[in-house]
Amino acid sequence: MSPDSLGVYLEAPSQEVRRVAFSGSGGTLFGIQIVNVLLTIITLGIYYFWGKTRVRAYTHSEMEFDGDRFAYHGTGKELLVGGLKAFGLFVVIVGGLGLLQFLTPGEAPKIAIGLLIYAVGLVLVPIATVGSRKYRLSRASWRGIRFSFRGQTGEYMRIFIGGAVLTFVTLGLYYPFFYNNMWKYLIGNSYFGTKRFAFDGSGSDLFGRYLLAIVLSIFTLGLYWFWFSAERNRYYWSHTAFESARFRSTVRGGPLFRLTLGNVLLAVFTLGLAVPWVVVRNLRFVCTNVMLEGPVDFAAIQQDAQAASPVGESLADFLGLDIVGLVPS
Repeated sequence: MSPDSLGVYLEAPSQEVRRVAFSGSGGTLFGIQIVNVLLTIITLGIYYFWGKTRVRAYTHSEMEFDGDRFAYHGTGKELLVGGLKAFGLFVVIVGGLGLLQFLTPGEAPKIAIGLLIYAVGLVLVPIATVGSRKYRLSRASWRGIRFSFRGQTGEYMRIFIGGAVLTFVTLGLYYPFFYNNMWKYLIGNSYFGTKRFAFDGSGSDLFGRYLLAIVLSIFTLGLYWFWFSAERNRYYWSHTAFESARFRSTVRGGPLFRLTLGNVLLAVFTLGLAVPWVVVRNLRFVCTNVMLEGPVDFAAIQQDAQAASPVGESLADFLGLDIVGLVPS
């Protein structure tokens, strides 16, 4: 394989290629979601956790790699228990500080408590990210082998908080390095059985393109960002490896823009009813554009499942975070 100026591997004619495919349908997912909504209303919200699990079980089972489908092993019960714990933690910390701010006289103390609430939120994001990633990957399998995430919360917290502060101080200029460092840690600590994923990207590789994207986005009313996002997606996949194989993405700005525009129109003009079709469109788009090139001895990979609590997953829900599996975006 030969890299271009950004280190993106563009072609590998002699390499073994394994592709991902998604065969789910929006109609089936719509049926699942309708039942989920009705049962969630009837049970005063309790069924939400089982509904979430059903959706994940369906989308995993419809995703295929190298002739075999993925499986999801999470349960609604464990999500419910994790949700109750996360809710208690969230209410005690954030709710308690909010109440204290409301009851405290004087503007200066209120501002100080407000800054403390913001700082707590900044700390909770990496905690939720690591916890959610550990849970989701631990419940996913392929050919009976579980995935796992073995990174530590403290280390990721250092990367996240330090990167967020530097991005703020540099008025966004540090963002490519911040984004790269997060992905390097999240991907580099992800495993399939006994084997580890690897990421060797660098923030400096995309820094110039990032500055250009900011300038061109101003003159294109933000539209150029789709082309930058596609380029970033190709770069991150091309620098993600598993054993002797390397991933490759074929995402381009034009198709990404049309996908996003179509999704927005579907969701708006159907008042949200077409969201299941939007989910399917997104999954099919990602799967169609990603492949693994190079030799991998999957038969030599052994089971090495890791325990993971669902609390972080529920905390991510409360914070409105969308923690993905292994998908650079």
